[in-house]
Amino acid sequence: MRTSRRQLTPGSVVSSRPLAPVCGPPVTVPAGDRLVHLQFRRFAGCPVCNLHLRSVVRRHDEIEAAGVREVVVFHSPAGQLREYAADLPFAVVADPGKRLYAEFGVGSARRALLDPRVWPHVLRALLRSTVMLVRGREGLPSRRQPEGRLGLPADFLLAPDGTVLAVKYGEHAYDQWSVDELLELAARTPRPSSVSG
Repeated sequence: MRTSRRQLTPGSVVSSRPLAPVCGPPVTVPAGDRLVHLQFRRFAGCPVCNLHLRSVVRRHDEIEAAGVREVVVFHSPAGQLREYAADLPFAVVADPGKRLYAEFGVGSARRALLDPRVWPHVLRALLRSTVMLVRGREGLPSRRQPEGRLGLPADFLLAPDGTVLAVKYGEHAYDQWSVDELLELAARTPRPSSVSG
């Protein structure tokens, strides 16, 4: 069962809106002066999401140098998410009512965790999370997830004017752009010309 609304396609236009990250200053999406990689993840403390986000953290300087701002959305309440977002170098936004998820057509499905392609990533994620838990660096995710555990990821590359340049709706919980794919997409996009003065 997949729950989502109309999905966006390249060429769709997203209206500008301010977003309040759980840590740090507000951000505007789209950015107006640079590309935005808008990621939709699952819930606070999701081991699979954490595995992927660590790959983004490791290469965040490359992403920034490519003219891309990272903004990551979770469907958890800000209080749950803050613990996991404190050390991330990009904006992490709580959307517990899933309003942004609905607007961007991001859904959920049983195949999020049942698809055999996700199983190796789930195993790696659980091993990593167990190690971090034992070391006291991460806690367990909340047992209660009001919006469920079967969310699917989604990635959007937005132009400064809000045009959707590229989009990926995940087929399972670890089906998202890699950093290399994101950088390749950004490299194919002309950068806005700077105003000299």
